[in-house]
Amino acid sequence: MGKLTVLALRAVLAGLLAGSVFVEAVMVPLLAADLNGLRPEYAYLRTPVLVLLVLGALTAQTVLVCVWRLVTMVRRGTVFSHAAFRYVDVVTGAFAAGAALVFAFAVLLAPGEAAAPGVVLLICGASLAVLGVALIVLVLRMLLAQAVEREAEAKRMRAELAEVI
Repeated sequence: MGKLTVLALRAVLAGLLAGSVFVEAVMVPLLAADLNGLRPEYAYLRTPVLVLLVLGALTAQTVLVCVWRLVTMVRRGTVFSHAAFRYVDVVTGAFAAGAALVFAFAVLLAPGEAAAPGVVLLICGASLAVLGVALIVLVLRMLLAQAVEREAEAKRMRAELAEVI
């Protein structure tokens, strides 16, 4: 991965991380103030929606930090090691948790008339899409495991060849 690519990716990751911190620090309190004016029959939604939003931002931040670490490992040429699995596993877990949070939001909106049934169905579809991303990351982890195994085998073969020579 070239220096320019790494720099561009880090700029995007930093912008996303700053944006998520802005959402937690500024937008959530503003939303909380706006939700104070809810009709009484929807007042029960206020706290769970705010909690889900903060937890969602935390899962996104977790993914961003882990991707940053993986990009650092790529730049150093150490990504094909067992140390990378820790970050990939955390990313997979964060996406799975994000899918659960999106689904919880759909479940929260489902009873009553807080949201139309079609909107709830769309949110369930979004939850399925996020879960799909977690599964894609899991497949990529398997590919990383194969690459790490091949790297270890190549090192072993080089060592054997060096002994012969």
